[in-house]
Amino acid sequence: MDNNCKGQLLIIGGAEDKVGESAILKEAVEIIGKENGILSVITTATNQPESVGKEYDELFKRLGAGEVNILNIGSRDIANEEGSRSAVKKSSGIFFTGGDQLRLTSILGGTSFHKGLVDFYNSGGVIIGTSAGASVMTGTMIVDGNSNDAARKCTLKMAPGLGLLHEAIIDQHFAQRGRIGRLLCGVAENPEMLGIGIDEDTAIVVKNRARFHVIGSGAVYIIDGSNISHTNVSQQNPEEVLSIFDIKMHVLKKGDKFDLLKRVPFEDD
Repeated sequence: MDNNCKGQLLIIGGAEDKVGESAILKEAVEIIGKENGILSVITTATNQPESVGKEYDELFKRLGAGEVNILNIGSRDIANEEGSRSAVKKSSGIFFTGGDQLRLTSILGGTSFHKGLVDFYNSGGVIIGTSAGASVMTGTMIVDGNSNDAARKCTLKMAPGLGLLHEAIIDQHFAQRGRIGRLLCGVAENPEMLGIGIDEDTAIVVKNRARFHVIGSGAVYIIDGSNISHTNVSQQNPEEVLSIFDIKMHVLKKGDKFDLLKRVPFEDD
């Protein structure tokens, strides 16, 4: 994992509070520069872009955002237009709504917009994503898998993400949808990657791809498989329950911090 990056990620586990204190979205507005910031909302993931765009436009303006642009990039042709890349350059922050993460990556992946997004992030831009918009932050993302079930072999569907956060897999709506089994499966199949499960109305703020802290009302679960001594994950006997030895797990709450390079929680220096 490298940290040659000046940008920030705000990765939300979905179902963030929109009607009460709205602490996570308020933090997003603060990070991008509040009334001086330009926030571009990407509605590509949802099949209701107009209504979702309107909801977030009204919400971010209520929370004090300066300029809010709704970008419905619904095809690869649009994603390759110069105007789409220019919109990224002009932004202070980019926000990805929830919906279908595979729709996001299949439309945006490898396009002019995507390349502009990576440049924007590496040069200091802020990128925010909730639910499906959280899963796409990594190089490899979970597309589908069993929830509320024991971890089983060969039940996980994965695909390339947008590649902003390296050597990690993110799962969202984590405790609420019982997704511990599928994240364990993801780490068993990719033991070099950290598994990061984020509860609803909970987020991590990642700086320079190196460290993050937790905000919101729930928990963040870190699964580290780098010292796995045994696992039965393979194509053989695909319906078996997954077996893993010597896997490490951390559970973090609001205010807790984690070093992605050293793979350890930490307190202020």
